[in-house]
Parts: sequence; C-alpha cells; structure tokens
Amino acid sequence: MATRIKKAGNNSGIDNIDDFHSIKVGIIQSQWNEIITDKLLNGAKKVLTEKGIPSNHIYVHQVPGAFELPLGAKFLLNHIKLDAVICLGCVIKGDTDHDKYINHAVANGITQLGLLSNIPIIYGVLTPNNEVQALERAGGKEGNKGAEAAQTALKMILLKRNLHTEKKSIGY
Repeated sequence: MATRIKKAGNNSGIDNIDDFHSIKVGIIQSQWNEIITDKLLNGAKKVLTEKGIPSNHIYVHQVPGAFELPLGAKFLLNHIKLDAVICLGCVIKGDTDHDKYINHAVANGITQLGLLSNIPIIYGVLTPNNEVQALERAGGKEGNKGAEAAQTALKMILLKRNLHTEKKSIGY
C-alpha cells in the first residue's frame, strides 16, 4: 500500500460486485498501538459493511503485536473458510532498529501465507516514523489505511472470482 503519485479511484472494480453478502472476511488486529489499530479496524469494517458484507461475515480477532499477525491470520484460516484476511497493525519507529526487523518479518509472513493458502492476505500495517504520522494514516489527512486494506481485499476477491469464471468459460 505504498503511496502512488497518480491514484486510481479507490473503489474502482469493486462497485460492480452483486453478491457481497456471501463474502467472508477475517480481520486480525494488533493490540500494540491499539489507539491507531482501532481506527484502522473501524475503517476496514466500514468499507466492508457499506459494500453489503453482513457483520456476521466479518471475523475480527486480536493478537498482541504486529509480529503475531501472520500466525493469527493462519489460525483464523484454519478455523473458518474465508475469502480474504486483512492484517492490521502499526509499528512506530523507535530509537532502535526493532521496527525494521518486525516489519520485514511481518511482510514476509503475510506474503508467504497468501501464496501458500491461495487466499488474499492483505498487509494493512502502518510503518510510520511517529505517532502523528500514524494518526494521519488512520483516519487523518492521509486517509484510513484500514479502509484501503479492505478495498484491496475486495479487489483481490473479485480478481480471484473473475479468473475462476474465465477458467470455467474456456473449458479448464
């Protein structure tokens, strides 16, 4: 979810899905920096419910910190058949390099889980330099990255469904 110079419409591609009511999405939220991650969670849930996903199809669970997001997502996938999992966290730069190690491990874990599970696992982890930057990205002047993560999840679900439909239509 890096910053882009030219932004396409935030909802491009997801406004034409008719059956959002059948979609099931898991959300794993880090409790570390919970003031920030609560805002990310609210943004994600708002997008999902506004698109018509019933609240009982949104499964929210917490883990202690960002480092635990990939394993929490895996646990959730092992217990519920989901169309996507959104991982929400916030690792604020400190006086040491711990943030680099945590962010690298989390990004790799989320990527690997998505590839192995064939389910979209969305990286919704903020990596700001300070709390002000985090708040700007959790509903402030930079938008809500939790909401963007939910839009990404829906776009990936749509891509997977469209490819499955194309595969069937050409006889695979």
